[in-house]
Order: sequence, then structure tokens, then C-alpha cells
Amino acid sequence: MQALRTAATGMAAQQMNVEVISNNIANMNTVGFKKQRAEFQDLLYQTVAQAGAQSSDQGTIVPTGIQIGAGVKTGSVYRIATQGAMTATGNKFDLGISGRGYFQVLTPSGDTAYTRAGNFATNDQGQLVTQDGYQVQPAISIPLTATDVTISQSGQVQVTQPGSATPTIVGQLELASFTNEGGLSLQGANLLKETAASGPATTGTPGAQGFGNLLQGYTEASNVDPVTEITALIVAQRAYEMNSKVISTADNMLGVANQVKT
Repeated sequence: MQALRTAATGMAAQQMNVEVISNNIANMNTVGFKKQRAEFQDLLYQTVAQAGAQSSDQGTIVPTGIQIGAGVKTGSVYRIATQGAMTATGNKFDLGISGRGYFQVLTPSGDTAYTRAGNFATNDQGQLVTQDGYQVQPAISIPLTATDVTISQSGQVQVTQPGSATPTIVGQLELASFTNEGGLSLQGANLLKETAASGPATTGTPGAQGFGNLLQGYTEASNVDPVTEITALIVAQRAYEMNSKVISTADNMLGVANQVKT
């Protein structure tokens, strides 16, 4: 019975839906995290009677036809890149992006990765790095003798040295932007990488056209809304239960058919 297979595809789709939602909820407090949504597509149809086919010698036309669906599949899981709330941290090396753009990070393999997580620190050499010790690009080095660090909204990094009242510029941060942000490949550890779908990175100064501003002493919170996610979880659970009910009903119908005696 086709209903068994159709309902099974529905259960598999809702299981993936729950997995996506659970990942969103798990990352409610992850800096710079962007929530995801699963999108579904119906499967191929079995055509029993084609709409528009001629149904008699007099030229009458079948108005609607008969097509039986075969179920559902997951078409894509996409990232929703809406702005997260800015959270004050009090750490002078923390940076939040208000608007479009990604920080650039140099990975140990020599590739460039991208992130919205601006919870940075300095290593033993004074270089600005991520929580995993990956160097932020363009490279910024803070003198060990610096008494204060100021990062402007446009990404200019200035330090104050002992005995000097005039800040010194030590670097300029840049942001990267993509035509299709949803095409970026998730790598874990708050990092993303460029793909053919995302298109090449376009870099620019924070605050320039197409790029957001930087806020020193802030980080961007996850854009996950707990109420929305719990509601979606309940809907997915009920959809899973209804598909399992279809399987039970189809099984009962097959049992009745098997009991028919000729």
C-alpha cells in the first residue's frame, strides 16, 4: 500500500525538522549563531489520469485528472541571517557587527574562514585571535606595553602607550560580504567557508556601503527565538505523530484485507 511509504517519508522529513530545531535551541547562547530552517518538497506523482487528456471521441477533456503523491523530502536547510541582539561584555577586544559582513579568520591550514562571532582575545604575541587561537585578518598586533585599545566603528585600531597622550594606529580591520550568504559552508566552531554557491568574498571597511559597523565591547547574540523554536518543535512533533497514525491506519486496512475469505 502506497500510504505506508508516503507516511514513512513524512516521518523522516519531520525527524530532520526536529534535528534542525534542536540544533537551533542548543545554540541559543552561541555568539554570532544564525538559526536554520528546513524546507520541504513534495515527491514525484503517479499519474492515473492526465488532466487535459481526451476522454471521448467527441473531444471531451478530462478537467482535473488523477495524480497520487508519493510523499515529501527535505529540499534544503537554510540559514536565516537576521541581526542578533548586541550584548555588552566589557571586554575591549570583543567586537559586534551591526549590519552585514563577516570577520576574516586565518585557519591552521592556511585557508580563510569567516565568522560573525567577535569574542576575540590576544595571544602571547599580542595578536588579535579567536577563542581557538586563529588569527583575525588583516593581522592586528597589540603592543604588550599598550595601556588602552580603541577600535572605532570603521575598524581602525588605536593603542595608547605609556607616557603618550596621543593614540597610535596599529591596524585596520576589514569585513567580508557575500552575494549569497546562505551558500556558505558551516564548519563548526562558529566558522564558515566560501563555496561556489556563496560566490567570492568582497572585502571592505566597516561602515562602508554594504558593510555593517563595529561595536567595541559588544558581541552579537544568537538570533534564535526560544518561543518560535518551541512552537515549531510542537508542530513538528504533531506532524510526526500524524504520519505514524497513517502508518497504523494503513496497517489495519491491510490486516482487514488479509482476513477477507474468498
